[in-house]
Amino acid sequence: MFGESHSLAVEFPEYKDQIHHLKMEDRHFARLFDEYHEVDTQLHRIEQAIEVHADEFVETLKLQRLHLKDQLYAMLQQAT
Repeated sequence: MFGESHSLAVEFPEYKDQIHHLKMEDRHFARLFDEYHEVDTQLHRIEQAIEVHADEFVETLKLQRLHLKDQLYAMLQQAT
């Protein structure tokens, strides 16, 4: 939704401790987490009209965020 936070802690509050643990212990998870955070921040800036980009670029970022979130969620489930 427009203007809503999509941070992993908000998206998966039940995995808050696991997210922190994996960020500290798993380099691959930490890299994906950082990439997710960067894409999410950029999308948030676009939604707030701080940055302006073509619709195709925004849709590409949204798909990238979704793909990263799917990967991170799978890693969280596997680690549990």
